[in-house]
Amino acid sequence: MTSVRPGLRLTVLGTGYLGLAHAVTLLAEILGADPRIGGSYMVPGRGFGGACLPKDIRAFVTRAAELGAAEALNFLTEIDAINLRCRNRMIDLVKKVLGGSVTGQAISILGLSFKADSDDIRDSPALASAKAVHKLGANVTVYDPVAILKVRKECPGLVYAGSVIGAAHKSDVILLLTEWLEFGEADPEILGKAVAHRNMVDGRNALDSRPWRSADWDFYALGRPSLTSVS
Repeated sequence: MTSVRPGLRLTVLGTGYLGLAHAVTLLAEILGADPRIGGSYMVPGRGFGGACLPKDIRAFVTRAAELGAAEALNFLTEIDAINLRCRNRMIDLVKKVLGGSVTGQAISILGLSFKADSDDIRDSPALASAKAVHKLGANVTVYDPVAILKVRKECPGLVYAGSVIGAAHKSDVILLLTEWLEFGEADPEILGKAVAHRNMVDGRNALDSRPWRSADWDFYALGRPSLTSVS
């Protein structure tokens, strides 16, 4: 993580998505440098999910309305809406990478559980993205180390792979949607030989973009500027 001097003032230079994307990432690093906060969860990406936090946020809002205090928790409604928009932004980014449409495109998805080291797919943003691009007409191949058995029962229309390399076979773009350790250890050169096009979309900001760019991948991540391959 970038070291941050005490009292550092953050100034956004420029307008538009690139300036804002850099500012979001820098702000997360600054806040995460405070040991009272920590940086483990200060990472921009495809949004949070799971069975607890989204449900609890909505329950608080509902209960506040029942007690006549809805206005006091309006910020929670906005948090929920922003989180759901992150999922839409993920799909928009994939469309952009593929020239405007995912129809007929081969999309590989790495990760289906809502977080790593779990088979929990309840309200999983990763699974929601897989369903969304499949519904839009993409040919979707998915891989998750443990959650794949649950997803297979729920989504029989997807193609299931038994490894990272198997999921990547002849893909037009790879989406990393759950930060499993083995995904971070994938070799860009080896993976590049399996795909049809070297496009990586990191939905969890879990990867170091430099080795991917050096291996001629175009690298994209929510909350960060897009990075083309190093020629």
